[in-house]
Amino acid sequence: MDAAAWDERYRAADLVWGTPPNRWVEQELTGAAPGRALDLACGEGRNARWLAVQGWQVTAADFSPVAIDKARELDVHRLVNWQVADATAYATSEAFDLALMCYLQLATAERRLAVRAAAAALATGGVLLVIAHDSRNLIEGTGGPQYPHVLYTADDIAGDLADTGLRVDRGGEVLRPVEGADRPAIDALVKATRVTAP
Repeated sequence: MDAAAWDERYRAADLVWGTPPNRWVEQELTGAAPGRALDLACGEGRNARWLAVQGWQVTAADFSPVAIDKARELDVHRLVNWQVADATAYATSEAFDLALMCYLQLATAERRLAVRAAAAALATGGVLLVIAHDSRNLIEGTGGPQYPHVLYTADDIAGDLADTGLRVDRGGEVLRPVEGADRPAIDALVKATRVTAP
């Protein structure tokens, strides 16, 4: 889907993703020492707002102007720097302590561009957290996109990070309970740290 299609989806619903943070974002980052965070493909900003409340200085970007407008409205204390930008072409001179990509489902070439853009934004010691609908979710899980070409695995992300100076600290599947479903969703989760200067 392009930005215009996502604009229509965000216009059609009060909140597409709700207000609480993603369970894996909360699990992996609760208690982490706050610093500068980048949330790429932030949607309506639920994770960015949660990070800001935890004390992070957050920049959040999405290619849907409608999503960013909604995110700004919800950010009543003006804690987040909201930007309209495409994750696949994101470039910054800032150095972040955390880069987050949560359920950015793209075909291989575009995904690699986004993952490497997020990695390039990290300071030495910075952490990249990628969460996605796993490829196995299509047949064995619940929900998520029904298009195999935009699903991927933790190993795919590890491959995207080759020669970026990041070390994969954690990578694999995580099972996410889905209310009313008889089986969980299968997510891919990768947590990596920049060990060499960008």
